[in-house]
Amino acid sequence: MTVEIRETKLGGNLKPFLEVVEDIYRDDPNYVRPLDMDLKDRLSPKSPFFEHAQGTLFTAWREGRCVGRTTAHIDQEHLAHYRDDVGFFGLFDTVNDADVAKALLDRAGEWAAAHGAKALRGPMSLSVNEEIGCLVEGFDTPPMVMMPHHRSYQGGLIEAAGFSKIKDLFAWKYTIGQLPPRARRGHETIAAMPEIKMRQIDKGNLAHDVAIIMDIYNDAWSDNWGYVAMTRAELDKLAADLRLIVMPELTQIVSINDEPVAVAVTVPNLNEMIGDLHGKLLPFGLLKLLWRLKVQGPRSARVMILGIKRKLRGIRRYAALSTYMYVETHLSAERQGIYHGELSWTLEDNSAVNAGIRLMGGEIYKRYRLYQRSLSSA
Repeated sequence: MTVEIRETKLGGNLKPFLEVVEDIYRDDPNYVRPLDMDLKDRLSPKSPFFEHAQGTLFTAWREGRCVGRTTAHIDQEHLAHYRDDVGFFGLFDTVNDADVAKALLDRAGEWAAAHGAKALRGPMSLSVNEEIGCLVEGFDTPPMVMMPHHRSYQGGLIEAAGFSKIKDLFAWKYTIGQLPPRARRGHETIAAMPEIKMRQIDKGNLAHDVAIIMDIYNDAWSDNWGYVAMTRAELDKLAADLRLIVMPELTQIVSINDEPVAVAVTVPNLNEMIGDLHGKLLPFGLLKLLWRLKVQGPRSARVMILGIKRKLRGIRRYAALSTYMYVETHLSAERQGIYHGELSWTLEDNSAVNAGIRLMGGEIYKRYRLYQRSLSSA
């Protein structure tokens, strides 16, 4: 049966693109459909991401039925930083059919090549600062907030379309329990230093604090594989989004001699509260979500950002600073009635960060994979 690929321009009718996941994940109890409102916002030509990127959407059809989707996009901020002529695909979801997957990815590659790309990488939805990677291990639990989920066959379909692994990412499971003695000692050492101060995010001055967070994040992550800095407009959008879900009790801005040098941002796991909404906030989903956030409260959370300025690396006096923040996050989550969480994501070859998470008792429970293919062989 012939596969038809249809293109939808940004700002066009997104209904087939959004609704196709209902069929793809119909019998997957761990899939959590993202909120349509959020995806429409991110896929709007007015999104801050598309101030420095071009993109389009593709859906796959067979016998009049939508059976798959993907995006194709070129990020000028990435190209300016790396000069690698890479384009991207994202939000990739299909039925278990190699022809469907290949037709989608070939079309995305053609689009990217027409915009100057020499290789196609993904899935990345849409930037490195959002959901990235295809789930290849850990299908037996739902994804945390702002993390992707896939069917177990999806990675194989991408590989069958000519893509190869370029990088794996880890998600770490963490259960609130007894703190390791070594971690307690590290926490006590840093807490006793008179120059160290820690405060929470101030929701009344959130834009200011998000700017501090991203300044530290950009410094700490600037030499990480795939890193791309956020623009001012993206920072403003992040501040607006965080205002809706952030719990200041789960955040930290650490200063040394009044200079902010480290941050940790943990967010409540919104996915545990939206699984039965099927992407819809109206007519009753919004009321359910607000009640669950304000009255029921979260039982799980995700450590989304934890970073320390590079100039502190190698300074023995502050060697336990990351441990201090891990312990503070543990204690704060425990006070909020949160029993388990996720630290994500980390690069497979970031040995220092991964060792620190292991010290705290974290266990890798999900693995995500990024793939790449040369467009000369598409």
